[in-house]
Amino acid sequence: MALQEGGGSPVRTPQLAIRSVRILAVPLLLAGVAAGVAPAALPAAAQAKSRVPSSFVPAPGQFYGVAATSARNAWAVGFNSDLTVIQRWNGKAWKQVNTLTLAPPNSDFYGVAATSARNAWAVGYTAGETSATLIAHWNGKAWKRVPSPNPGSSSRLLQGVAATSATNAWAVGYAGSGTLILHWNGKTWKRVPSPNPGSIENGLYGVAATSATNAWAVGYAESTGPTTTTLILHWNGKTWKRVPSPSPSDPELYGVTAASAKNAWAVGYSAVYSEGFKTLTLHWNGKVWKRVPSPNPVKVSSSELTWNILQGVAATSANNVWAVGWTETHFVGPKTMILHWNGKAWKKAPSPNPYCATCDSLYGVAATSASNAWAVGTLNSDAELVVLRWNGTNWKNSPVPFGS
Repeated sequence: MALQEGGGSPVRTPQLAIRSVRILAVPLLLAGVAAGVAPAALPAAAQAKSRVPSSFVPAPGQFYGVAATSARNAWAVGFNSDLTVIQRWNGKAWKQVNTLTLAPPNSDFYGVAATSARNAWAVGYTAGETSATLIAHWNGKAWKRVPSPNPGSSSRLLQGVAATSATNAWAVGYAGSGTLILHWNGKTWKRVPSPNPGSIENGLYGVAATSATNAWAVGYAESTGPTTTTLILHWNGKTWKRVPSPSPSDPELYGVTAASAKNAWAVGYSAVYSEGFKTLTLHWNGKVWKRVPSPNPVKVSSSELTWNILQGVAATSANNVWAVGWTETHFVGPKTMILHWNGKAWKKAPSPNPYCATCDSLYGVAATSASNAWAVGTLNSDAELVVLRWNGTNWKNSPVPFGS
């Protein structure tokens, strides 16, 4: 079983909180400063402290999703200048894949999943008068675009994908103001009915599956008020049904992973006007979803906005789970954030900021064992690819050279 994560677009793409975490109606916290969610501009001093070797030219773009099946096979997807990007790890280096034939300009990949070296999926959207779903498949030799449903006339977008075999895969996102779930049966992608409990808007950002009868999808539901709640859906082999889940103030869930039918995690954030954004981790124990305490590296302050956002999660066992994202304050740019679950508690793990101390973010994570994991993201100021690897001891930068 492969474990995967998990999302500039002209439509709402909450998978990528850097571009789309919903703006809270917070009051001005500092005179003359308006609240917002865009990352702070990278200060000149911070740029000068970049730790990138002078001989290394980073690859432009933004990675949003990553999947791995072994220490020698991993995929990372995203976009660069409105063109899709796919890179593959072969055990020694990252290599770029030509995606020009997969999608037209103004297309992005947000999620990726793989079950073997010969079976992988990438999902996202392609722009037009309204956005349309985008799905591509790796058959062991080449990536090819596969037809996918586009219900309705409003924007359609896929943000997460999961697969357990060559004949069972799920892709999730939204269509208009409702959830969108597609299923691959080995021959075609078809839409499967999914709940929409929110009276205003519903969206799904992440999906995970362990078998043909066990899958989870997570996101949010918004109703009048406005009131936003976490949204967790479960597939039992026949239908998708909503499962009750904790909903602290103004939450959203971005990532989900499942190690077994009795062990799953969902991550995202909750937000309080006076306290900023806090990490949110929920656990499934086989019966109910419960909130589990998680670190917030940026301390809550009443004098400035703070962000502690989790974007992706991956698990290989009950005592080895990784969650990644970013932290930021109104005056200090984004920093990578990696949390680890050791079976008893979530703890912050030291994580590199390859390009500078206050400009890197992580959006996706994948793991195959206790000694092999990947985290991907972007340098926010210049939109350059960020890839980190866990070797069993620490997280290290894994450069993706330009034109590789």
